[in-house]
Amino acid sequence: MSKSRWNDLGERIGVGAVVALVGLACVWFGGFPFAALTVVASGVMVWELVRMLDPKAPAVLLAGLSAAALIVAEILPVTYALPLVIAPVFIGISQLTQRRLTFAVFTGLIILAGLGLYILRADFGFVWMLWLALVVIASDVFGYAFGRIIGGPKLWPRISPNKTWAGTVAGWIGAVIVGGGIAWWTGVGPEIVPVSIAVAMAAQIGDVAESAVKRRAGVKDSSSLLPGHGGLFDRFDGMLGASVFMLLTTPIIGFPPGTLA
Repeated sequence: MSKSRWNDLGERIGVGAVVALVGLACVWFGGFPFAALTVVASGVMVWELVRMLDPKAPAVLLAGLSAAALIVAEILPVTYALPLVIAPVFIGISQLTQRRLTFAVFTGLIILAGLGLYILRADFGFVWMLWLALVVIASDVFGYAFGRIIGGPKLWPRISPNKTWAGTVAGWIGAVIVGGGIAWWTGVGPEIVPVSIAVAMAAQIGDVAESAVKRRAGVKDSSSLLPGHGGLFDRFDGMLGASVFMLLTTPIIGFPPGTLA
């Protein structure tokens, strides 16, 4: 095993631990701290996105507008908030000179994901927000570790050359462990295990989608805000996919799973 394959592990773990602690504290307190986390993270990710897609576009302005839209969306009833999820997209389209469709899709998803996380924490509490975060983290950690240890065939080498099938499946196994643990802790039915796997899959799709954006923009990281990880978009791409997935499927499956009459 080449040492160079692991030379970023210490820095990655250290920065990841700090980010995890800040996130865990905000999830624990809920309310304003968690709402602030979703707003700041969403705004920063839009800023990173704009800088990748069109360096000449007003990234700070569009990030600020997206964050402001999410603030109001989290205050208003959901039905009234929905237009605010889309509004910054139209403003951004008028400001970018290239890659407008990519901006529109991902900006809408970022704001929607922020709103989805806020709703999950507000409606279902600390435990289920923690469950979602742990599934995403387990998928990422298991995929990173076992992908490097086992290697083997690549999942999609043209878009994400470091991701292997071994790491992808290991991420699903990590989700099974988290799902089983939360079932034991909360007493919910076994349905939470396949739901956890689906959440992990959605997180991996978010990860690959962000890799596709970076590939198209010709950059390695979304920014350099987080040493060893790149930017917030690099760190929270999986949570982006998982949050949107939960927002769309929660009304269908009856959440927590097994409670639909």
